[in-house]
Amino acid sequence: MTYQFDFSVLLPYWEQLLRGCWLTILLSAISISAGLTIGILTALAKRSRFTTARIAAGTYVEIIRNTPFLVQVFFIFFGLPALGISFQPWSAAILALSLNCGAFSAEVIRGGIDAIARGQYEAGTALGLKPLQIFRHIVLKPALRIIFPALSGQFVLTLLTTSIVSSISAEELTSIAQSIDTLTFRSFEIYIVATILYLTMSFGFATLFKLIDRVYFSYPVK
Repeated sequence: MTYQFDFSVLLPYWEQLLRGCWLTILLSAISISAGLTIGILTALAKRSRFTTARIAAGTYVEIIRNTPFLVQVFFIFFGLPALGISFQPWSAAILALSLNCGAFSAEVIRGGIDAIARGQYEAGTALGLKPLQIFRHIVLKPALRIIFPALSGQFVLTLLTTSIVSSISAEELTSIAQSIDTLTFRSFEIYIVATILYLTMSFGFATLFKLIDRVYFSYPVK
């Protein structure tokens, strides 16, 4: 039996596919922004002098890093309603992706902060800077310069991970591709197109992050 390729059946659905790309990019951007914020706060908590903060941050990171993302999504969307906490699919997707991105980013950020020489902190104190100023101007930017390539990889991975939230009917590219598949029964063609679109978005994200690295972090690390 010879399979007859027919991509023309997908032409009526190109607007839906482009909408799926836009929703995937939007979902990724929101989750990455929230995840980066969570990651910075968690990294600081893991370096805190307060034991409770260190334990809480460490527990959060270990739970997220050592459980499947699909289980995390199901826990938020199907599990929490048992406690009276309910989310719409997109809200659950954003929360799950943000927490996941935050946990993995936290370890990367903590490593970058630990790489900053102790003398930098002492120099900031000698200049009369407040702790927040020291962190913002002397610690955070050089740390981000060191870890940005690793963070960029994590952010691209978050983009690709969005496909899993289709399991809770959160609308994005994969869920739209599945809907088109049920209408056309052209699984091979639709998922080939979806693969190409994901590759395009991943390449676009990687290029954007390289540009950010070049513009904001091009100075040499000392």
